[in-house]
Parts: sequence; C-alpha cells; structure tokens
Amino acid sequence: MNSKIKSFIESNFFTKFIIYLIVLNGITMGLETSKTFMLNYESYTTIFNQFVITIFTIEIILRIYVYRISFFKDPWSLFDFFVVAISLVPTSGGFEILRTLRVLRLFRLVTAVPQMKKIVAAIVSVIPGMLSVIALMTLFFYISAIMSTQLFSEKFPEWFGTLGESFYTLFQIMTLESWSMGIVRPVMEVHPYAWVFFVPFIFVVTFVMINLVVAIIVDAMAILNQKEEQNILDEVQSNEIHINEEIKSLREEVRELKVLLENNFKR
Repeated sequence: MNSKIKSFIESNFFTKFIIYLIVLNGITMGLETSKTFMLNYESYTTIFNQFVITIFTIEIILRIYVYRISFFKDPWSLFDFFVVAISLVPTSGGFEILRTLRVLRLFRLVTAVPQMKKIVAAIVSVIPGMLSVIALMTLFFYISAIMSTQLFSEKFPEWFGTLGESFYTLFQIMTLESWSMGIVRPVMEVHPYAWVFFVPFIFVVTFVMINLVVAIIVDAMAILNQKEEQNILDEVQSNEIHINEEIKSLREEVRELKVLLENNFKR
C-alpha cells in the first residue's frame, strides 16, 4: 500500500497535475483582484479555492504517510506544509492578514518544478559569499552617505539633510532612477565638481558590486551543474560495474552448463 501511494505521488502525472493546479490557482488569484470579476464569479472562485486547498491538503497527508519522519527533515516539504497550513487557517477572528498570505501557495511552483528548485538552491548556497559583498557595499554606502551629507546637506537638505536621507538618495542613484536629471545635475549647478563624487559611486556600486553578486550566483549554478554531472557519471559507472558483474556471473553459469553437458554426453 505504501509503495503504491509513493509511486503515485512521485509519478509524472501527479506532479504535472499539481503544477497545472498551482498555475490555475495563480490565475484565479489575479482575477480576484478585479471587483467586476468577483461580482459575477465570486461563488465559482470560492469553490475552486476550496477544491485547490483540499487537493493540496490530501497531497501533504499522503506525503507525510509515505515519508513519515523524513518528510519533516526536508526543507522543501516543510515549506509546502507551511504554505498549506496557512491556507487552512480561517480568515476571521483576527486572522484576516492570513488571507493575503495565502498567495504564498503560488511559491509551491518552485518546489514542483526542478529547474526553479535548482535556481533557489543556488541562491541559498551563495548566501555566505553574498554576505561579504553586502557587507562591503554597506561599508561603501556608509562612507559615501557621510561624505555626501557633509558636502551637500547645506544646499540640498531634502536629499542630503541627514544621514538617513543621504542613504536613501544614494540608493536611488544606485538604481539609476532619475539619478542624472533628478539629482546629480541639480547638485552640479551649485557644485560643478560634484560629478567627481557621483560618477565613481555609480561605477563601484551599480556596476562592480552588482556584477559581483551575479558572478557569485552564476558560479554557484556552475558548481551545482558539475555536481549533477558527477552524480550522473557515478550512476553510470555503478550501473556499468553491476552489468559487468552480471555478465561475469552469466559466463560462469554458461561454463558450468557446458561442463554438465559434456559430462552427460560422456555418459
């Protein structure tokens, strides 16, 4: 019974069914934001949401039944359990905010699609390396915020009046959103050489630091691919060894049969 349920929940049919259900649920959640749509089809969306929650709950129960304790040792399974549990909490009696959190069930698509799971695994694996880059960027931001506050706070207090305002302005400059016409050029009208501060800042933060983060993630993806290739090679080698052993045993059996036949003919 256990093996049948396991083969069912791990089958391609069931996996694709869950993926399609998550996608359809995402579409209906988007349509629920339309007041016109909800006025006409609210009852249908409610029934569909109940159907989705029921299927997800049954799936989690079956997985717990099959994997038992190992289910709670897998981070992806715990994530699925958490998302489904939120959907089961009533949205009344002080739990109205959980109605918004139900949209998190769309993240189950990550656990259902192996390619997405690989990308998330790569991002999680590079967090230690990214922390170093983030720490360096924070230090550079802090130094730049102090300098910009001291240089430009008197003439532009709305952008650089305090350390916090300078941080936010520099963050806007980092995103390249209206950095030139909106901030730097007005500052340069008063301080013509302000570009000496802003241009290196943009170069270091926007191009160097961000590319470092991208490089770390790409490197992690390459390492994961190498591990997968090594696992495939190990599996092929293991199968090859097993096949060679079977061939060897078959040859011995054939040799024994030849000996038996020769003995029978001699008699």
